[in-house]
Amino acid sequence: MVEKIVKFEDDWAKQLTSEQVLITRKKGTEPPFSGRYWNHHEDGVYVCVCCGNELFDSRDKFDSGTGWPSFKKPLRPESVEFREDTSHFMRRVEVLCARCDAHLGHVFDDGPPPEGKRYCINSASLDFRAR
Repeated sequence: MVEKIVKFEDDWAKQLTSEQVLITRKKGTEPPFSGRYWNHHEDGVYVCVCCGNELFDSRDKFDSGTGWPSFKKPLRPESVEFREDTSHFMRRVEVLCARCDAHLGHVFDDGPPPEGKRYCINSASLDFRAR
């Protein structure tokens, strides 16, 4: 189990850029092909921009053609949490940071084998730590 971090929205706003606040705290999204990590190929670990929780390994990243960073699976199952999202007249599964509840993106069932998942994640919700 991951220990939760809880902050007031004003505290997040002091720590993050306006784009990061919009995406991670207000459940926004960045335009496709615009984020700094959609075409990023370095070896390392992607972490939550809000709290530093390790989320995804670069070895599990793949080019989904969607314009957002896509991953086959989280680094560890306990790194992320899921919530039903029925916004925008769609039914999706939201992916959140298990540590601070930051909105990361969504997970879909159209990814590569063997997992068959595509974690479609906003670049603005991530930082990167090279190995």
